[in-house]
Amino acid sequence: MPTTLQKFTALQVMHDAPVIPVIVLNDVAHAVPMARALVSGGIRMLEVTLRTPSALACIEAIANVVPEAVVGAGTVRTPADAKAAANAGARFAVSPGYTPLIGQACRDLGLPLLPGVATGSEIMMAQQDGFTELKFFPAMQAGGPAMLKAWSGPFFDVKFCPTGGVTLQNAPEFLALSNVVCVGGSWLVPADAVAKGDWAVITKLARETAALKKS
Repeated sequence: MPTTLQKFTALQVMHDAPVIPVIVLNDVAHAVPMARALVSGGIRMLEVTLRTPSALACIEAIANVVPEAVVGAGTVRTPADAKAAANAGARFAVSPGYTPLIGQACRDLGLPLLPGVATGSEIMMAQQDGFTELKFFPAMQAGGPAMLKAWSGPFFDVKFCPTGGVTLQNAPEFLALSNVVCVGGSWLVPADAVAKGDWAVITKLARETAALKKS
């Protein structure tokens, strides 16, 4: 990847738009048109999850062909995942949980990381390693907005991106919280629309999502 690409911090990734799309791609042919559709709708921070055999190739295609997008890797669980994602062109990483090993790997790679947390102890572990921008996952199953409100006291210096069960309908409730910067959601890239190549639908969903307001 070119060395002239703009570098982002985790907080800058979170502040770019109200939502980071959580993307699962099975076919590399869908990667570029999907990324272009999201960017056209005003969403450029794209989390492509490492949940399919073609995920790394999709990240590479977006990084090489859609320079307006900032592609990241989701479901980063190991240092090897982080290295492979960075080599493919990922510019940030999102993990479903946190370990010091994954944190150090991303630091070594210069890869901004949003570590996943679901408990107070996990927040404290991530904070000990210098991470103060965290993914709350799975958000709805782990307590939803009420849990984040409770955390705003003891963890007043932490900012969250809740992901997991977040929808266009309940996103505003999360975004109204002082400790939430953005949310993560898969509704922007419905599997049926991707499979059919209905990129206009994805652009429309992205535009609706980009219009969400942070209270």
